[in-house]
Amino acid sequence: MTDTYTADPRISDLLKPHIRDVPDFPIPGIMFRDITTLLADGPLFRTTIDAMAAPFSGIHKVVIIESRGFILGTPIAYSLGAGVVPVRKPGKLPSETLSEIYDLEYGANELQIHTDAIAPGERVLIVDDLLATGGTLEATIKLVERLGGEVAGISVLAELTALNGRQHTRGYPVHSLLAY
Repeated sequence: MTDTYTADPRISDLLKPHIRDVPDFPIPGIMFRDITTLLADGPLFRTTIDAMAAPFSGIHKVVIIESRGFILGTPIAYSLGAGVVPVRKPGKLPSETLSEIYDLEYGANELQIHTDAIAPGERVLIVDDLLATGGTLEATIKLVERLGGEVAGISVLAELTALNGRQHTRGYPVHSLLAY
């Protein structure tokens, strides 16, 4: 797999018009990329899932990041014949967890994973909707590595390239369908 923004520019050209720009959400100055308009179109949703999964094989677990990563990662896991492992905010998982704190622009946040979710040596694909600053993905990578999982790659629908989030993906291949 190559470290590219899109495997096929036709996919980007097909999907991008179906993502709604919402200015000043959730705060003034932010341009929110709303994927619900893409998700509502069955054939485009299928195209998205197929394209996000295409570069990967031999995956044991797909680690999905709360919350939009859940929407994309679960059907990707199904298509790859892999299990699903949720990474969530504190207090959302019912059994013993590992935690990883990461920095935000103004403060910090925390993610958790079940301690028995990944066995040492399992090949893991991490899925989220967006790669922005990279903090969430870096925290998730650290959780997977702490459990002994082998990160095979990261698949995201879109990437905000100006925020340089790839610098926090620890050298793992990033597959992104769209670049903004």
